Parts: sequence; structure tokens; C-alpha cells
Amino acid sequence: MLIASRRESRDALRHASRQPRTPAMTDMQHRESLRIGADHPALPGHFPGSPVVPGVVLLDCVAAALQRWRGQHVGGFPQVKFLRPLLPDETAELALSDDGKSIRFSIALGAAMIASGSIEAAP
Repeated sequence: MLIASRRESRDALRHASRQPRTPAMTDMQHRESLRIGADHPALPGHFPGSPVVPGVVLLDCVAAALQRWRGQHVGGFPQVKFLRPLLPDETAELALSDDGKSIRFSIALGAAMIASGSIEAAP
């Protein structure tokens, strides 16, 4: 279950910019770039003076990517690992994959994994 309200999610997505790219999409995989600008409204309180992108903002980006890829909404995130912070204005790659049993996501900055986990699509 997502923590952010729908309004907060819309606001987050308005402030998340996707870099121009040729989307890499197949029935089993989806990749896109994501960048959260330094002007995002969640950053001043997370953490003052040394902002990092909140995990819920990253999960909102994952939910939006699933919607674009499959037209599905997230029902839940049964497993999520945050391994390192994403800083404002860094450009990361968000990847979704479906192995036929589950949908997995990852967010990476170069070779450094930021977050990964699994998604339950809403019925």
C-alpha cells in the first residue's frame, strides 16, 4: 500500500522529470530514466541542509512507470530495499521486469543500486 495520497503522488510526478530517451519497452521489461529536481516539495524536510529523495517519492515513480508500461496500478510493494540515497538532480535508471511469476523493480545510478523490490499489481 502506498503511503502518499493520490494528490501527493501527482505532485511528486509533476516534479520528477524524465530525461529524453528512447524507451526500452517489451512485454517483459521496461526501462526509463528518472530525475527528481532540487525544487521537489518533499526535499526541504528530508533532510534540511542535506536533502535526499524520500523513498516514497521513488516508489511513486515506480508506480507511475508500471502505469505507463502495463496500464496497471500498484496494489502493494511486498518487498522493498533501499540501498543508498538518490540525491536531487541525479539521473537514475528505473527498470521493471516480469518473469511470469512476479514484477520486480530496480532503481540504479550507474552501477550503484539505489532501490529494488517487488510489486503486486492491483486486481
